[in-house]
Amino acid sequence: MSRASSKGPDLNEQTPASPTPFEFFNEIGIINQLSTTQFRNVLPDGIHPSHFGVLNHMVRLGDGKTPAQLASAFQVTRATMTHTLSLLEKRGLIRLTANERDARSKLVYLTDEGRAFRNAAIGAVEAMVGNVFDAQMLDHLAGALPHLRAIRQRLDENR
Repeated sequence: MSRASSKGPDLNEQTPASPTPFEFFNEIGIINQLSTTQFRNVLPDGIHPSHFGVLNHMVRLGDGKTPAQLASAFQVTRATMTHTLSLLEKRGLIRLTANERDARSKLVYLTDEGRAFRNAAIGAVEAMVGNVFDAQMLDHLAGALPHLRAIRQRLDENR
């Protein structure tokens, strides 16, 4: 094995134009950075998009999950998820209860306040988006959703 191959690709070699998948995920990454920054600006002080993500996940897929299950879903450490859940609990957006099946863990439930917060945040996003996109662009976004969901599902199945 050559020295260059043991370290990875030789980045000094001429490469063809970026392949479509790279360009696709690069655009998604940039869109994520820009939209997350705008979203952070409409959230209350101390609440981050990642905190909102937990609330949104619980609305979409149901609550009653353990912190370990949530950490796995978000691909973060248990310590990171514990910190996030602690903040959400202090704000009254979730409640933690004993897990009757496993006394070593807890279960996470969304409160009415948490559900209302999530819905208000989505309303703020809709207002933000209304300032950026016209009706034609919103139609393009709606048309792209099935394709994006299929890509997400494929990536999730292969993690």
